Amino acid sequence: MAKSVTYNELLDMEGADLGFSEYVTVTQEQINMFAEATNDHNWIHVDPERAAAGPFGTPIAHGFLTLSLVIPLWSELLDATDVDTKVNYGLDKVRFVAPVPVNSRIRMHAKIDSITEVKGGIQLGVTQTVEVEGGEKPAVVAEGLYRFYAPRN
Repeated sequence: MAKSVTYNELLDMEGADLGFSEYVTVTQEQINMFAEATNDHNWIHVDPERAAAGPFGTPIAHGFLTLSLVIPLWSELLDATDVDTKVNYGLDKVRFVAPVPVNSRIRMHAKIDSITEVKGGIQLGVTQTVEVEGGEKPAVVAEGLYRFYAPRN
């Protein structure tokens, strides 16, 4: 369940460890749908027979599919209840450290590294680490940027 905070409480959350999201399973169906949406039909993602003989022994999720799952996982960790607008502002750095095999369960850990004022609100710099259940290394490490605009009076 997301930690619910007000805009004013957000201002004091630099350094806050938001913990872990719930696990979600990455299915072959999701991988195939992502391949269709992005026109990335690399066999390592969408051909289970060929992927079984490949370097990972099974299909793996696209790195950008795993990255896109950061958004719903993020929403499990933090909810600012009284802000006017919330914006996914972008990423400063992303690394695809380890593959996500089909049918793996992933979850995300998040830590607020910085809070900076921007016109009309604040920007949070967040280290987001997606891990595969039982994996030795994280799948994705991303430095996300999120903007929260102050409530209107």
